[in-house]
Amino acid sequence: MEFKTTENQRLIADMVRDFGAKHIKPYMRDWDESQEFPVEVFKQLGESGLMGVLVPSQYGGSGFGYIEYVTAIAELAKTDASIGLSMAAHNSLCTGHILQFGNEEQKQQYLPKLATAEWIGAWGLTEPNTGSDAGNMRTVAVQDGDFWIINGAKNFITHGKSGNVAVVIVRTGEAGDAHSMTAFIIEKGTSGFSAGRKEDKLGMRASETTELVFEDCRIHKDQVIGNVGEGFVQAMKVLDGGRISIAALSLGIAQGAFEAALAYSKERHQFNQPISGFQGIAFKLADMATEIEAASLLTYQAADMKNRGLDVNKESAMAKYYASEISVRVANEAVQIFGGYGFTKDYPAEKYYRDAKLCTIGEGTSEIQKLVISRAILK
Repeated sequence: MEFKTTENQRLIADMVRDFGAKHIKPYMRDWDESQEFPVEVFKQLGESGLMGVLVPSQYGGSGFGYIEYVTAIAELAKTDASIGLSMAAHNSLCTGHILQFGNEEQKQQYLPKLATAEWIGAWGLTEPNTGSDAGNMRTVAVQDGDFWIINGAKNFITHGKSGNVAVVIVRTGEAGDAHSMTAFIIEKGTSGFSAGRKEDKLGMRASETTELVFEDCRIHKDQVIGNVGEGFVQAMKVLDGGRISIAALSLGIAQGAFEAALAYSKERHQFNQPISGFQGIAFKLADMATEIEAASLLTYQAADMKNRGLDVNKESAMAKYYASEISVRVANEAVQIFGGYGFTKDYPAEKYYRDAKLCTIGEGTSEIQKLVISRAILK
C-alpha cells in the first residue's frame, strides 16, 4: 500500500469540500432540527458522480475504487455526517448489492438510475426483534408460482420512505439457517410495500430512517438477486464493504471534530494565553490526532485490500470498530475543549458528538465487530 495521496483523492476532496461549503453547510442546522431529508442535495451529488462512486462507467457510474470512495465519505462527514451516511448507504448497500450480485439485466435496469441519483436506494436487513441476530428474521416470503408473497417488517432502514427502490433480505426457508434467506429488489409503489414510522433520532437527523412494511407484497421471481437462499451470504459480503463506509464516516466525523477543537483552542484565551498552551488541552489534542491517524491507516488499509479483491472480513471489522470508537472519543474531547460552548448548538462540537454514536451501532455494533475479529484470529 502506498501512503501518498493520489491526484484523484485530492480532486475528490477539493470537490466535496467546495460542495459542502456551498450546498450543505448553510442549511445543515435547519435539516438537523427539522429532520428533513434533503433529496435535492443527493440529486446534486449524483450529478457530481458521488452516488455511483464504485459503479463502472458502463452503468453510468464514476468507476472509482475504495480509496476514492473513503475520501469522499470522510470529506462529506467533516461537513455533515448525515449526508455522508446517506451517501454511503446508497452506494455500498443498495447499489453495492446489485452491483456485486445482480444479473446483467438487473444491473442494466437499476444501476444507471442509482449511480446518477435519479433513484435513491434503500437496503433492508434489520428487523424490530432481530438486530444482530439476522438469522432469525421474521419477514417471510412464500412462493406462489412465478411470484413470491412477502409479509413482515424491517426497521432502521435508511431512505425507507424516500427511496425509489430497496434491496431487502427476507426468509424463504427455516429460521436460523444461513441458506434460508433471499434478496429481492422491490420498487417503490409495489402493491403491499410501504414505509412505516420514521425514527426520531439523537443524531444523523438529516438522514432518513424508517420502517419498511410488507403486507402480501407480490414480487416476481425476476426480482430475486442471485439464487434463492443466497441472501444472507450476500448480505454478509455487502456488509464487509459497508463497514469500510462506516469507518470512513467515523474518520470524517473525528477529523471534523478535531479540526474544530484545534482551531478553537488557538482562539480561546484564558489566563492571558490561548488554551492550547495548557498541557491539559495540548495532551487532549495529541491523543485525538494520534487516534485519528491510527483510524485512517486501518480504514485505508481495508480500502486498499478491497480494491485488490482480497478478503477484508477481519480488516473491515477492525477499521469499523476502531474508527467508530475513536470517533466518539474524539467528539467527546472536542466538546470538552469547547467547554460550555461545546454544549450549545451555536458551535459544531455538539453535532459531531451526537452524530458519532451511531457509528458504533450501525452496520454491526462494536460488540459484533469484536466477534467477527475474534473469530478470524482464532481460526
